Amino acid sequence: MARVLIVDDSPTETAILEKVLKANGHEVLKADNGADGVALCRAEKPDAVLMDIVMPGLNGFQATRQLSRDQATSHIPVIIVTTKDQETDRVWGERQGAKGYLTKPVDASNLIKKLNDVMVA
Repeated sequence: MARVLIVDDSPTETAILEKVLKANGHEVLKADNGADGVALCRAEKPDAVLMDIVMPGLNGFQATRQLSRDQATSHIPVIIVTTKDQETDRVWGERQGAKGYLTKPVDASNLIKKLNDVMVA
């Protein structure tokens, strides 16, 4: 299946996402902040990225923008996975290059469906 990078500063949220992904046959890479996520994405070229927004240092919007505008990583779909559920956040995420937007707590079937959708798009 796919190699998916989780970028989230919450060990609990990361563990939840990792469990869902592994149960569906995906390989998981992890970073606990935006800067490390961008660096790991550039180095490992995963098939998709699950990006939190609220993180210290480089936030998820900034990291998504860097990945979507970098020729080396612009083909890798980013799905924002966050507690921020305002329409303005969703629109801003899309403007930064995100291909999907899910709010926490994430329903496992919705996550897998969105992941499949963005990887074939």
